[in-house]
Amino acid sequence: LHTPMYFFLSNLSFNDICLSTTTIPKMLVNIQTHNQSISYIGCITQICFVMVFVGLENFILAAMAYDRYVAICHPLRYTIVMNTHFCGLLIALSMFISIGNALLHSLMVLRLSFCKDLEIPHFFCELAKLIKITCSDTLINNIFIYFMASLLGGIPLLGIIFSYTQIVSSVLRIPSAGGKYKGFLTCGSHLSVVLLFYGTVVGVYITSEVTDSPRKTSVASMMYIVIPQMMNPFIYSLRN
Repeated sequence: LHTPMYFFLSNLSFNDICLSTTTIPKMLVNIQTHNQSISYIGCITQICFVMVFVGLENFILAAMAYDRYVAICHPLRYTIVMNTHFCGLLIALSMFISIGNALLHSLMVLRLSFCKDLEIPHFFCELAKLIKITCSDTLINNIFIYFMASLLGGIPLLGIIFSYTQIVSSVLRIPSAGGKYKGFLTCGSHLSVVLLFYGTVVGVYITSEVTDSPRKTSVASMMYIVIPQMMNPFIYSLRN
């Protein structure tokens, strides 16, 4: 864990554990007890923690892409750029932004009113689902959700795309086939995790837009809340 790659990987693994712990235990309890209720405070708390860990995963993947970019495109400066202080600063800043974003969204939900005991057609409390069943005007909430999702989701994604554009360009300039293979192999695991994470998120968004079926939307949400966290250790184990 002394190298930047394993430092980021350890944080990604810990974040995956936290994200799974936020939703899966409650879901299993509901299945076991046949009692699918959750308190209002419990629902808001679950929304907050899910948003913290989903946002943090997004930033960690971007930081790992930058780490691979420096390692391949600027190998002589790698130890200088990716020092312990800088790596720790990236994680701390990512946590600060993710927590701040989640708290803002949670506070925005607290201003909403609900007419009665309501049923959320989902296996966990998701922000978008909760807003749809409120009795209040949700225009400000929806604008805020789309703005923050575009900002905090778009910037890391653009950083990942830029990093891999430069990586592919540098690897293709390597004269030997073995060097090219090693270069692509270095990024293969991370790229697989990135595609799995963003692919499932986009799939959830498309599913929610084209269908009104709660069952299909719940299955799609399961894909990005549970499946990536299950597959990430397996993907990196193959690489090791």
